[in-house]
Amino acid sequence: MQKSRIFPIFAMLVFLALSSRQMYAQDVVVGVNASMGSLSTQQQNTVLNELHVAGVHFIRTGITADDKGVDFARRAQAQGIRILWLVQLQYRSGAPSRPWPNAFNVWGGPALSAVDPDQFRKYFEPLMAKLETAGVTLAGFELGNEINSPMFNADFSLPAENPSRSREFNLDDLSHDQEAQQVAKGYLQYLKLLAVIKDVRSRSTLNQHVPIISAGLVFNEAPGAPRTARLDAVSATATLDFMRAHGLDDLVDAYGVHTYPWTNDPGNAAAATGRRERLQKYVLDECRPESSVRGKPCWITEWGIPNHDASCPTKETNQVILVNETRANFRSYIAEKRVLGLFYYAWLDSREGFAIYRCDHLTQTGHLALAPF
Repeated sequence: MQKSRIFPIFAMLVFLALSSRQMYAQDVVVGVNASMGSLSTQQQNTVLNELHVAGVHFIRTGITADDKGVDFARRAQAQGIRILWLVQLQYRSGAPSRPWPNAFNVWGGPALSAVDPDQFRKYFEPLMAKLETAGVTLAGFELGNEINSPMFNADFSLPAENPSRSREFNLDDLSHDQEAQQVAKGYLQYLKLLAVIKDVRSRSTLNQHVPIISAGLVFNEAPGAPRTARLDAVSATATLDFMRAHGLDDLVDAYGVHTYPWTNDPGNAAAATGRRERLQKYVLDECRPESSVRGKPCWITEWGIPNHDASCPTKETNQVILVNETRANFRSYIAEKRVLGLFYYAWLDSREGFAIYRCDHLTQTGHLALAPF
């Protein structure tokens, strides 16, 4: 008699505990950047299996506009992995293109002001239809990348407008400075592409409620310091303010932001305080809870701590300290639902030392970066 009473109570407690865990886990999407468009199908399958074994459920990556791209998304989903789709911009036919390579080591391609909503719809709508037919449910749509930086936006002058004094433009500059005005034209065109995504999503069957994320923006965490590069930029805050004034919040569910914290003096309390304060002041200040009347939450679609030691076994003591510190700094924003997504950069990285899959296994840093909150 006593046993029969205890078991239902125990079962209910287990159910409530599991339900609470599932609800809490849904508060923030935790994933990793994993670009695979240039890999062969066999190479993609290898990486997808590695991600699956490591317990990764979300990746940020592009989807190529062909059958291979759709099949990649289907194969990822079959491994329990959903994609934050880094959607490509599309440009008007014949638009001038910045050459690559160039003396400034910035990517080539047309200017943001040359994006074309009609060309974009011709690319995006059929690809969405194919993904839906394949049964693919996405984690989100993120249109473009770091559009406030000359690295990904050819509306910026090369070199800077005034080579002897490069600048980070503010909101007023977007209306009054010649170079910044050109960048602003690109921002207005960009909003037209977001409108296409929202329209196509509204008629989706599987992805009607998948969030739309604005392009991840670069944040300058030392705006008062002299700029050493011969390149201008627009502050992320000015970019968001300008686009909000022209309807951004009607088109997106969240803002994309990037943060690469300073790596000075791991374990030093004063240095840790500086990183925490810069994150609050310069990176996440624009992020608002879901219920806010004005503003949107953020998805941190790139964050990372580099480790340039390529030896095996991995040496990552400082990286582990800094990743733990950064995750601790994120917690209050997650609790307040000001941050809803976190994507570490990156699973593989042959250039800048951010890879967390090294020496044929997920590093300790990777385990920490991808752990649920």
